[in-house]
Amino acid sequence: MSAQASRVSTARIVPRPPAGTATAEVERPVGLFEAAWDIGAVRKTVIILGLAAAWQIYGVLLDNPLLFPSLTETLRALWENITNGVLPARVWASLKVLLTGYVVGVVLAGVLTIVAINTRIGSDFLETVTAMLSPLPAIALLPLALIWFGLGNGSLVFILVHSVLWPVALNTHSGFRGVSTTLRMVGRNYGLKGFGYIRKILIPAAFPSILTGLKIGWAFAWRTLVAAELVFGVSSGQGGLGWFIFENRNLLEIPAVFAGLLTVILIGLVVENLIFRTIEVRTIQKWGLQH
Repeated sequence: MSAQASRVSTARIVPRPPAGTATAEVERPVGLFEAAWDIGAVRKTVIILGLAAAWQIYGVLLDNPLLFPSLTETLRALWENITNGVLPARVWASLKVLLTGYVVGVVLAGVLTIVAINTRIGSDFLETVTAMLSPLPAIALLPLALIWFGLGNGSLVFILVHSVLWPVALNTHSGFRGVSTTLRMVGRNYGLKGFGYIRKILIPAAFPSILTGLKIGWAFAWRTLVAAELVFGVSSGQGGLGWFIFENRNLLEIPAVFAGLLTVILIGLVVENLIFRTIEVRTIQKWGLQH
């Protein structure tokens, strides 16, 4: 009898929907539009297409290619300069210098950060020098670079290293200092020391900050290079993408100028969404450090 009463009382606890009320669906099929919209690449593509449409509409309404060419005129100039080989040569000239300065800056930032994380004087040195030199625009050092290294790629590499070094070092050092005490103790308990401790404990834990620094350093280096090429132009008879923009501006080939600017944008999108995004997916998200 008591068992039956228990079953009856338990059954009464379960809520029942009022008469005439439809039961809510726990699961429902996801439409094709919703499934596509959940993909980040699709959303970014829609944004880019919207900006391209606004560009085209404004250029057509303005109807003045000397002030603001339309997207179709810019793409036509872009295609012409690609087919005649001018733009690829200029892009390659810029990328060679950019990669050299970027790699040197990242290596120096890594060395400074390793010294800073292991010694107090190294940490004080990095914080002090970063506070002094990081706010200094790299383009302001160009006159000194031209005196020290002459009119050539050496001057460009020097200011690129300055652009890359400080944001990468600062973000990496901040990431290392933010590693939890628990992870540090785990590494010490396993007997890790020196570079092994940094490689297996600090770098994986601080990699979100490191990757952020690498992104910022790349952006700073890219815009510094284009600005420097605009200032002093050709090096040894060959100019980069910045000189391509400056040269066409002097010739009043404004669609070609916009084609050069569009090339800078496209390279930035490729680096951000293919290279850095791939690294982020295979490291930070795979390790569970970011959702």
